Formats: sequence, structure tokens, C-alpha cells
Amino acid sequence: MLAWLAYLTVAVVWGSTYFAIALGLESFTPYGMVAVRFTVASVLALGLGRVRREPLPPLREVGHLMVVGALLLGGSNALVSYAELHVSTGPVAVMAALVPLWLAVFTMAKEPLGPKGWVGIALGIAGVAVLVWPSSGVRIHTGGLVAMVAAPLIWSWGTLHGKHFVHGGGLMTNVGIQMATAAVIGLLVAPLTGGFLRGPLIHKALYAVGYLALFGSMLAFSAYIYLAKAWPPAKMGTYAYLNPLVAVLLGTAILHEPFGLREAVGMAVIFAAVALVQFRARVAVPVE
Repeated sequence: MLAWLAYLTVAVVWGSTYFAIALGLESFTPYGMVAVRFTVASVLALGLGRVRREPLPPLREVGHLMVVGALLLGGSNALVSYAELHVSTGPVAVMAALVPLWLAVFTMAKEPLGPKGWVGIALGIAGVAVLVWPSSGVRIHTGGLVAMVAAPLIWSWGTLHGKHFVHGGGLMTNVGIQMATAAVIGLLVAPLTGGFLRGPLIHKALYAVGYLALFGSMLAFSAYIYLAKAWPPAKMGTYAYLNPLVAVLLGTAILHEPFGLREAVGMAVIFAAVALVQFRARVAVPVE
């Protein structure tokens, strides 16, 4: 049950971060946002870990935690923000939905997905494309395209690195080390890539980055790290299909964006895909 709660947290909260990232980028540069977001989140996570008296990770695993933080947060997360500056949100969401595909590819030797699982992966990507692909066309930007392709690959590789090499330490302490690594990267890289701000510092951008720090990082990223340990990679990765679905529902409910047949079909395909991968992944796990 705890794993399912973590899964729903990641699906729902990260579905809302598409809006928050777009708002944050009205004032912050991609690495400026990384620096501020993860500085705040890492201090809170490490402080909470000490309050809870969590065990510290073994010294030999600290380096691996830093690698995970650099890949997922200092690398992939910043690339998604950069892509959103230059490419429509729809294609960014479609490329982010490749996370379960890459996880399945990287683990296929040890954890074969089977025909149903691969059909589910393909359906999920198709469902996201139907749901969010812009009808007015796509803005092509070479740097944004490279960032979109690289982000899910780096995220998947970093997730599996943590799953294989990090076994000790408390959850919030480990997450805090990962986010502190990203914060340092942001503080070092931001001055070299346009500074911390790209426009006047407005309230909604500041609130958005605060939301990303508290909910996108402290809550959802902690849930993700827990989930990566609890579930097989392909099964866990299906959260990426649900993020755009949540974003569309929020846009309809809050921004009164149109919701029609295309959105309904896309959602139905996504639900079918998640069901296929979840069922197949559950069957494929051997019973000890």
C-alpha cells in the first residue's frame, strides 16, 4: 500500500509541475531554478532526516548518491526546464514518457518485460502523444530537441544506478544528499549559462519554485526514490504516462482548457497501457 501511495504521489504531483516549471521560467534560468529549488529542498530534507534520527548512508555509498543527484536533478531535471524554454510542453511531455521504455531496455536482460509489457510501453507513449501533442504544430529548436532526447535517458540511467548501488541510509537523508548535489551544480553552472534570472523576479515565479521545492522535490522526489527501491523499473516507470494526464485534467479544471474526444481517447489509451505494464510486471517478479 505504501508503494501505491508513493506511485500516486509521483503521478499526481509531477503532473502538476509542468505548470510550475513554466511559471518559474518566467523569472529564473533553468540552472538558476535548479540552484534555488534544490538548495531549499536539500536543507529541509537533511534537517528532517536529522529530526527523525535516520541512519547515515555508508561512506562508500555517498559518492553513488551524489552521482544519482547529479544525473536526475542536476542533469535531467535541468534539461527538461531548458527544453520547456524552446519547445512546446506537449512534445516535452511525450519525450518524458520514454522513461519506462528506457528503464525496460536497460533492464531487459535481468527483468524481461514480455509481449504484454512491450505493448503497454508502446501504448503509453502513443496515448501521451494523442493526449498532449499540439494541434498547431511543433516549434523545432535543436538544443531543445537534444535536451528532450537526453533527459529521459539520463533519468532512467540515474534511477537504475541508485537502485543498484545505494542500499543504506535513511530516505530523507539520502534524498537530501542527492538534492544538495544538484544545488551545488546549479550554483556553479548558473553563472556560466546566463545567470540565475532571465527576467524580473515576479511573485508567481517565486511561488512556483517554492512549490517545486516543497512538493515536487521534498514530497514527490522522496516518493520516487522509495518507489524505485520497492517496484521493478518498468512497472515503476509508468508514472510518466500519468503525469501528462494529470496536467491535462488540471488545465481543464483550473484554466478551463478544452477537453474533447482526443483527450478522452488519449486518457483511455494511457490507462490501458498502465494496466498492461503493471499486470505484466507483477507477474514477472519471481516469488522468493
